[in-house]
Amino acid sequence: MIYIKNSKEIDAMYKSGQIVAQMHKELRDFIKPGITTGEIDKFCEKFIRSQGGIPAQIGYQGYPYATCTSVNDVICHGFPSDQVLKEGDLITVDTVVEYEGFMGDSAWSYKVGEVSDKVNKLMDITKECLYLGIKEAVIGNRLGDIGHVIQQHAEKNGFSVVREFTGHGIGRSMHEDPMVLHYGQSGRGQRLQEGMVITIEPMINTGDWRSKIDEDGWTARTKDGSLSCQYEHTLAITKDGPRVLTIQDGETI
Repeated sequence: MIYIKNSKEIDAMYKSGQIVAQMHKELRDFIKPGITTGEIDKFCEKFIRSQGGIPAQIGYQGYPYATCTSVNDVICHGFPSDQVLKEGDLITVDTVVEYEGFMGDSAWSYKVGEVSDKVNKLMDITKECLYLGIKEAVIGNRLGDIGHVIQQHAEKNGFSVVREFTGHGIGRSMHEDPMVLHYGQSGRGQRLQEGMVITIEPMINTGDWRSKIDEDGWTARTKDGSLSCQYEHTLAITKDGPRVLTIQDGETI
């Protein structure tokens, strides 16, 4: 069932989304060679709670951390740990914040020090995929329009789109209908309606799109060991176009 939100509910979701957005802004200077993914998680949890938010991932289906920290070949759901980040690494930090009963969800990727041209290109194309998908999120379009433009842009640049993990509806619950694929055919799928709130979160790989799961039951890696990158926003479908609820200060879409 797809839950349609009214303007007050969307405004409430903007508040939770902005806690996530501000957290990501703070991470820009915090992430550097020599820190651990566990330290990143503690930093994020402390920030979320300082803003009156609840780190909604803690305890979700048994997940023990406030964030997912996915490094290099990890696609998503990487466990924070004592892993030390080194120069040239690529890390994605993903979190969900609950504030006054509503959820905000955003993942963002970061360079660790100076990175290779390959990493820079992967990050650029992945962010472009997100923004292209957002531009398709208008009343009357279909979910397939979002997936199609993302897949087309990634593949024409030599990258692949992860299939096993998708975007989703969001509101008072972390995951709601509909499922938002990042691949597919235009003109197919659920028609977008005013008041729908979804995440668009393309996961783009330098190699094959297939994944494998670590023994912890959560951490998803590229099957071939290639690099993976992800950017994610929460957005509402409105009569004025997509309203990005997790937009960061200074970000232009």
